[in-house]
Amino acid sequence: MPTRIEKSTLLFLQKLSRNNNRDWFNQNKNQYLTAHENMIAFADSLLAEMQKHDHIETMTGKHALMRIYRDIRFSKDKTPYRTYMGGGFRRATKRLRGGYYFQVGPDGGLAAGGFFGPNREDLLRIRKDIDVFHEDWKKVLRGQGLSRIFGEIKGDKLISAPRGFPRDHVAIDLLRLKQFYFERIFSPEEVLDSDFLEEVNDSFRSLRPYLDFMSQVLTTDGNGVSIID
Repeated sequence: MPTRIEKSTLLFLQKLSRNNNRDWFNQNKNQYLTAHENMIAFADSLLAEMQKHDHIETMTGKHALMRIYRDIRFSKDKTPYRTYMGGGFRRATKRLRGGYYFQVGPDGGLAAGGFFGPNREDLLRIRKDIDVFHEDWKKVLRGQGLSRIFGEIKGDKLISAPRGFPRDHVAIDLLRLKQFYFERIFSPEEVLDSDFLEEVNDSFRSLRPYLDFMSQVLTTDGNGVSIID
């Protein structure tokens, strides 16, 4: 039977959001450990389902999860803990690009995937492909499952056109993007539903054609020849 998110997990995160300090956390460490084990079990179940439709190199649910302890060394926000639990899965091999992310917190949860921080070289390769093959991009982004579940592509954007590309380009909205990801939000009630794991898995499955398309863009040249050793 698929693992579900327990109500106690959300309750702990809701209380932590109101008491984000070390004294409270240490006094309630057992609640954290219980919530953490619930998240590990959920991530393990989700990983098992995802391996049926994609190749994931993340070894276990525990490996997927982020630490709850924040790195506050260079942050103005000095609260010591994340008030959510989440993690990500990496696709296997250099040819399968993109990643998946899931999260639950006081206000609900989310499932997201795509390219959150492409490096300079990848970003230029993406923009050159959009420049020439923008109709192919629009067709993929309008894919029935993708658009129905996630809506439009998300990401930070440049104020104007990137250097070397015309401001009046027919796909200027895509060219201005610096990130290329999709995000689906879940209410607290949806997170606690017994179908939540299935809904997250189905969301990730709908991303597969987009991730495969982007993998092709990032691992081949303009003639479709692999650039990966």
